[in-house]
Amino acid sequence: MPLTGHFSTTINRHGSAEQIVTDGLRSYPAAMRELGNLDRREMGRWLNNRAENSHLPFRRRERAMLRFRQMKSLQKFASVHANVHNHFNLERHLVDRQTYKTRRSAALAEWQNLMA
Repeated sequence: MPLTGHFSTTINRHGSAEQIVTDGLRSYPAAMRELGNLDRREMGRWLNNRAENSHLPFRRRERAMLRFRQMKSLQKFASVHANVHNHFNLERHLVDRQTYKTRRSAALAEWQNLMA
């Protein structure tokens, strides 16, 4: 699907935006001009950080999957990875150290019970 198709689908689904933040990709101005949104385009060095950072979890999984040569081994890994990651991902930045250590110990004890 061409870039114009992606933009028009998004505009139809979510309505017209006050501003559209893009990176410096050269095909954006042509697509925006065709849709009549060129005057709403914002482009700056750090403006797109919010959109790019939202892709980080996906990119982390993608990077982990690059080392697989066969689809079968990738599927085995992917089926288990999400459950294990959710079990041990305790969001350290949201809690104090003591709470984190307590939760981590509980998760590890539960994991060891499952493996025994």
